Amino acid sequence: MEQVTLTFDNGPVPGITDRVLDILDRTGLKATFFVIGRNLLDPDAAALMREARSAGHWIGNHTLTHSVALGDRPEADYAREEIEEAQDLIGSCSRADKLFRPYGRDGLIGPHLFSEAALTRLLDGKYTCVLWNSVPGDWRDPEGWVERCLAEVQDQAWSVVVLHDIAHASLDRLPELLQRLQDRGAVFRQDFPDDVIVTRGGQVVNLSPDYVADRIPREAAHPAS
Repeated sequence: MEQVTLTFDNGPVPGITDRVLDILDRTGLKATFFVIGRNLLDPDAAALMREARSAGHWIGNHTLTHSVALGDRPEADYAREEIEEAQDLIGSCSRADKLFRPYGRDGLIGPHLFSEAALTRLLDGKYTCVLWNSVPGDWRDPEGWVERCLAEVQDQAWSVVVLHDIAHASLDRLPELLQRLQDRGAVFRQDFPDDVIVTRGGQVVNLSPDYVADRIPREAAHPAS
């Protein structure tokens, strides 16, 4: 049985996120929107976040600027700004478990994800840090991402899929993906398997030392090209 948790990163974006919400509403599916904090400075984007929350979708923190990965700037002040200032902008739309997703640099898993300072802040703040196991590349491959997503879902028991509610990404073909998954009998869930959870409630769940830049030698974190 294929299980699928849908997540949308990098919004909210007026004209895009609202249409994604309409598609999800028509299909009765609930997702998690990992929002970029600075987007919420736009009142229209902030209103879309509240609309998503009211519709039963979960809101997560996807950093303040989505510009430099936490492991690539290990200073404590940077971790605080990227995590806490975004969380302040999310405000009452946050879940009690304070969902957080790090910037992955095109969906990559590696030492750029966290610094020791960022990990300490996530643990002290009792965040639930959520990674992923399916990044079909909707933003970079508008022709091939649906087939890639279907193949990735088929290959694992529970897929946490990263799509994007931004321009030129998942919107146009999202109904097709959802219909094809439903036709295959996929079960949609809103929660997450433990294997993509790094921290929960101040406790480490599934943390590899290879996720933290300053826990491995510098040459391994930044290999020569």
